[in-house]
Amino acid sequence: DPETQVVLPLMESDLLTVMQACTAGTLAETEVKFSRRSACCVVLASDGYPQKYETGFPITVDDGFTGRLYCAGVKRSADNIPLTAGGRVLGVTAVGDTLRQAVDEAYRQAAKVHFENAYCRKDIGRRALAAGEEN
Repeated sequence: DPETQVVLPLMESDLLTVMQACTAGTLAETEVKFSRRSACCVVLASDGYPQKYETGFPITVDDGFTGRLYCAGVKRSADNIPLTAGGRVLGVTAVGDTLRQAVDEAYRQAAKVHFENAYCRKDIGRRALAAGEEN
């Protein structure tokens, strides 16, 4: 879930401890701490998503990739090669000291991930950045 993919990298508390507190009903007594940095997730989708799209394309990642890569619509071939297997293929998340840095870095890292028929929205973070500039 892209919304979670930007929250988890900012979480400073131990995720397992927080999940156990939720299960035990003790979350109110558990410290849940987040970084004050910003994160951005850019989804790489199969062209045509959410309607009709093709799958089965090999996925490659350039050397020097430093983002966080969350696999969604991905499967492995018999030869252990990652292949596209859904509409939302991957989420590429980056963290920065500011929202602008996070957005720019997420797009830089997303450009290092390749598969045939890849589609990526170019407006991720635009409204949040505009709202921040108004303040």
